[in-house]
Amino acid sequence: MPHLLTTASQLQCPHGGTVQIVSSNLKAKADGAFIVRPSDTFTIVGCTFSIPGVGPHPCTTVKWVNPPAKVKADGADALHKDSTGLCQAADQAPQGTVMVLSTQSKASGI
Repeated sequence: MPHLLTTASQLQCPHGGTVQIVSSNLKAKADGAFIVRPSDTFTIVGCTFSIPGVGPHPCTTVKWVNPPAKVKADGADALHKDSTGLCQAADQAPQGTVMVLSTQSKASGI
């Protein structure tokens, strides 16, 4: 079973941008950090993506698709390492799949 994502998990866009996670979950934790849900805020900073002839078009947010429905955190679906997150530009254009670099290893779910 994949490990749950928390506010301490390290995520990155395909172009090297770092995902900053802010969760509204203030109850459910795994390994000392709050478990995250698709409704939480995932902001990308430092993305270097550029469209040739147009200019910078960085990833700014992560939109989660098909979140797991079996594991809940504070009453809402919880995300895990195998959840699919699409990195999006400010104009909502999809720009690739988010990469999970690290997460906690004490709690998992499907």
